[in-house]
Amino acid sequence: MELTKDKAKKTFTALKGDFGLINSMQAPKLVKVVLSVGIGSFKDPKKKELVPKRLAQITGQKPALRVARESIASFKLREGDPVGYQVTLRGARMNNFVDKLLNVALPRTKDFRGISLKAMDDMGNYTLGIKEHTIFPEVADEELKDVFGLAITIVTTAKNKKEAKAFFDHLGFPFKKEEEKK
Repeated sequence: MELTKDKAKKTFTALKGDFGLINSMQAPKLVKVVLSVGIGSFKDPKKKELVPKRLAQITGQKPALRVARESIASFKLREGDPVGYQVTLRGARMNNFVDKLLNVALPRTKDFRGISLKAMDDMGNYTLGIKEHTIFPEVADEELKDVFGLAITIVTTAKNKKEAKAFFDHLGFPFKKEEEKK
């Protein structure tokens, strides 16, 4: 699903009638994809080392460590303690990841019936929570005891929720059918 000029032109022609687009530069585009994993609740240091390795395998890019900005005594959290890892994908890696997510990973999800429309914000971005990272083909299924979840945020240039929904439909996002009827 390489989003080249040809793909952008197809997006423009598909959406121009519905949203009154005059120029192809007005058509929504993918800006970036951000993957986040929290490691705050992990007690085992080996599992904390495993997360960045698996995230690097999934994305093809080294994740950045995120640390706590302030101390919170009730959570026994000190400023500077590691709390998670994050990867920001752009360009070709972003397009390849979205293609892999839609065509390989999501269909491998257990009891998959589509993704929810409720996870789309008013600015046209979509955040998807995944409970098990093992749905990605790069991760070996041999160590199923070390499973973690991740959040995937897809940032677009869409101006509102309706435009983003049409754009995601054009890209082939599998939304739940019963939510569309409401």
